[in-house]
Amino acid sequence: MKQGVKVVLLLVMVFAVSVLLGGCGTNQSVGVVDVNKVVSDSPQLKSLQDQLNTKGKELSDQLEKDKASLSPEDFQKKQQAAYDDFMKIKQDMEGQFDTTMKQTLEQVAKDKKLGVILYKNGVAQGGTDVTEDVIKKLQ
Repeated sequence: MKQGVKVVLLLVMVFAVSVLLGGCGTNQSVGVVDVNKVVSDSPQLKSLQDQLNTKGKELSDQLEKDKASLSPEDFQKKQQAAYDDFMKIKQDMEGQFDTTMKQTLEQVAKDKKLGVILYKNGVAQGGTDVTEDVIKKLQ
C-alpha cells in the first residue's frame, strides 16, 4: 500500500510541476529591463540624484562652517543629525524611484502585452528588452 501512495504522490507532484512550468496553457510573454541603464539614462532619475547630491553638499558645507564653533561632542552630534537627515532624504527619493519604476513597468507590460518583466541581470537568454521603453516613459 505504501508503494501505491508513493506513486500517486509522485504523479501529483509531476502534474503540479508541469502545470507551473507550462503556465496553465497560457502563452505569456516575458520582458526584461536593464535597471542600471534606466538609472543612468533617465533624466528624471538623474534629477533625483542631483537633488540628493546638492542636499548632501549643503549639509557638509554647514558642518564645516559650524565645526570651529562647536565642541567635539557637539560637532559629533550635529554630524550624526546631518547624516540622519541625509539618509531620510535618500530613502524618500528611493521610495519615489521605486514607485515610479513600478508604475512605469506596469504600463510598459500592459502596452506590450507582457505577462512578466524581469531584471535583465537575472536572465541568461530570451525575453523582450523593454529598457528603452521604460526610459522613454520616465522622461
